[in-house]
Amino acid sequence: MLILRNLAFYASFYLLSPFYVLAALAMAPFGRKALRTVVGKWSRFHRDCLRLAGIRVVEEGVMPEGAVLFAIRHESFFEAIDAPGMFSNPAPFAKQELSWIPGWGLAASWYGMVWVARDQGASALRTMVREARSRAADGRPLVIFPEGTRMPHGEPGKLQAGFAGIYKMLGLPVIPVAVNSGPLYHRRLKKPGTITYRFGEPIPPGLPREEIEARVTEAINALNR
Repeated sequence: MLILRNLAFYASFYLLSPFYVLAALAMAPFGRKALRTVVGKWSRFHRDCLRLAGIRVVEEGVMPEGAVLFAIRHESFFEAIDAPGMFSNPAPFAKQELSWIPGWGLAASWYGMVWVARDQGASALRTMVREARSRAADGRPLVIFPEGTRMPHGEPGKLQAGFAGIYKMLGLPVIPVAVNSGPLYHRRLKKPGTITYRFGEPIPPGLPREEIEARVTEAINALNR
């Protein structure tokens, strides 16, 4: 049954996803709103496909709208794919290498992704923050994975050094988000069960580095057991 469920998931999601990419590129000339609509539909389609694998998604706590910085625990590709469908027109941070993927990278840039150029100095950081502020000025929530990479479930990750700097320069409230996708959303065989998001209390801007890092680390690991 596990194999059959996975075959159903992979066949439906990966065979049809290229059509969403092509649709997103086709919508680009008609404006970013049309493109973002397609991306959101693709993300929600992914959730629908997960039901074939026996995975459901639940959300706990309050998810505010508008210009805030969502800091999310990163355990698998699930939360990256799920973000455009779960949040209202989000602007995610992503490593710049992803922008080089043919087709997808172009669509993501038009969508409003904030590209993170790692180890490229202060100039790249200022460019990134300027783009993020532009997205926030449009009322879009920002989405970041402060650990910078996927972390195994049960292993508390260390926040990237740049997270505190981004938090300080943006001056936005932070909403920490715990997620426990790791045990179910494996690279190969997906396991049936429930993936939970837990939205923490808003953290105000302007806190010292040690405090913001400690509070975010504790909150995003609330389901990490």
